[in-house]
Amino acid sequence: MSLNDLAIDVPQAAAGAAAAELRAALGTRVLLRGDRGFDAARTPWNVAVSQHPFAVALPESADDVVDVVRAATLSGLRVAPQSTGHAAGALADTDLTHTVLVSLKALRGVAVDPEARTARVLGGSLWNDVLEAAGPHGLTALHGSAGDVSVVGYTLSGGLSFYARAHGLAVNAVRAIEVVTAEGTLVRASETEHPDLFWALRGGSGAFGVVVAIEIDLLPIAEVYAGMLLWDASRAADVAHAWAQWTGTAPETATTTLRIMNFPPLPQLPPFLSGRSVVVIDGAIDETDAAASALLAPLRALEPEIDTFARIPAPALVGVHMDPPEPTPSVTWHATLGALPSEAVDAFVDAGQIPGVFVQEVRHVGGAANHRPVGGGAIASLDGQYLVHTIGMVPVPEALPAATAAVRAGVAALEPWRIDALALTFIDAPGADRAAAFGSAWTRLRQLKLAYDPANLFAAARPV
Repeated sequence: MSLNDLAIDVPQAAAGAAAAELRAALGTRVLLRGDRGFDAARTPWNVAVSQHPFAVALPESADDVVDVVRAATLSGLRVAPQSTGHAAGALADTDLTHTVLVSLKALRGVAVDPEARTARVLGGSLWNDVLEAAGPHGLTALHGSAGDVSVVGYTLSGGLSFYARAHGLAVNAVRAIEVVTAEGTLVRASETEHPDLFWALRGGSGAFGVVVAIEIDLLPIAEVYAGMLLWDASRAADVAHAWAQWTGTAPETATTTLRIMNFPPLPQLPPFLSGRSVVVIDGAIDETDAAASALLAPLRALEPEIDTFARIPAPALVGVHMDPPEPTPSVTWHATLGALPSEAVDAFVDAGQIPGVFVQEVRHVGGAANHRPVGGGAIASLDGQYLVHTIGMVPVPEALPAATAAVRAGVAALEPWRIDALALTFIDAPGADRAAAFGSAWTRLRQLKLAYDPANLFAAARPV
């Protein structure tokens, strides 16, 4: 019997009673189907995904979350934690009709300890919240490429930042986690408090409870040399081969990405992007200006149309990758690669021309991201030297099958160089073998899932 077979079932005839129990226990902290605001509350950031939960809870405190978990349990319902819904695609194959979606959007706040170089981050907080609080102290974090992504979801799923080659995965910066468990109890997990749960949450995340806060280490970086180089896509082959060769000797202080981007002719896009296909190298180099400039010289010799690499305030790094600032309908797929030889580069460039591929991207990993630190959790490192990631847009629901086929073809083009590993933060679609992300930790993680959530109360975007 699988864990999914243990999922709590609610007979249809009991739905009305469950709804009444939720309303009585939670009042206005829960929205039911038909309530004003329900549709907006159930809609994730990735609006290509249509979520249909039994109810949506809107907690504003840890105590509220405790009440929600207890009320859902008593009503015979499951619980699905969600901060922003950037990874809602990974939840798309989970039946939510008997589930309370716990939207943590209102549970936001960051407290920075500049002396200890740490931050306590509430469960619904975004990376922009952390950077705004840490920046004035000359500190930053192992954040992702977009400022509106949830800190908790990203971090506890690994977290691959533009500092990853020098400092490893973001999950290793976690000092403590405050979580509401299946028993409806608020627990603090750390190396010395509930260490098994602390291990499991660092990778297992929402499958083990509703995380209401985490404490993370910050980096003493006030400014960083970062930006992008851009060419017309007609230069894609030359640029891609040069970048692949360049990454072969790049120091761990440099974390960069190569992308082929195909933009539709939209008026809201800047002229240098609208209706164009371009090739872009972006990222960060934690070196002096002189050292970074010398390192970039071989790439700048290709005479990019746009070159924004310069020393910038660390919080501005989230703008370098040009991730969309608004909720966007999309579908993605990815794989990790052991190497990127010339033949793989050719395959990558060809895949960037597949109809329906919006972005064909390869990220340079390796370095500290490959190394598991002592005391790491279920996820602590990422195998492979590169990560290929393909994105397709889904402007209307009918476009989903074609976009899905396109992104999977974009990744399949690199199949000869794929290794058996995945990055959890890049899983935003159903059907991925999540066990590949955990490797040898998978067996222990499932054992702990049965210990901490034997009834499979929690429905997570990345289930265990």
